Amino acid sequence: MRSLSALNEKTVLLRLLGRLDEAIEIGNEAVRQARFTGDREQLLGARIRRAQVLQYQGKTDEAIVELTSCVDEARGREWTALEAFAIQSRGKVSFDTGDYESALADMTAAVFLREKLGASPAEIQAALTAVAVVQSALDAQRGSARADRGEGGSDHA
Repeated sequence: MRSLSALNEKTVLLRLLGRLDEAIEIGNEAVRQARFTGDREQLLGARIRRAQVLQYQGKTDEAIVELTSCVDEARGREWTALEAFAIQSRGKVSFDTGDYESALADMTAAVFLREKLGASPAEIQAALTAVAVVQSALDAQRGSARADRGEGGSDHA
């Protein structure tokens, strides 16, 4: 029987290579194998990776539903590392769909979770960079919306 960690790694690599049909097949196999082992923590990690493949396949609604379920389970079981992984993954899906408000909330929560975990300064900086990128996109979106409504940035009365 193939090792779960090998299946998880293969899922990630296939996703990154754009071989999404193979990635979802291997991701499903990882989820099945994790269910058989009875290790709920490993199962949750496999579900998050599979949801990332769904995102790349353009199945963003399915990915959001799965990741939200993963966030809730991780939070309920106090698996902070998996909660951070799931919430940041959900934030990426929200960002890809243009829902910058939700993306910002998730990315900000991920920073706090990583700080709570005692993540390395490099990991914290990467999470803060993601927040800055989302904030910039949100600011641009809001500025565009104001311009569309004719609310220029002028303060002249």
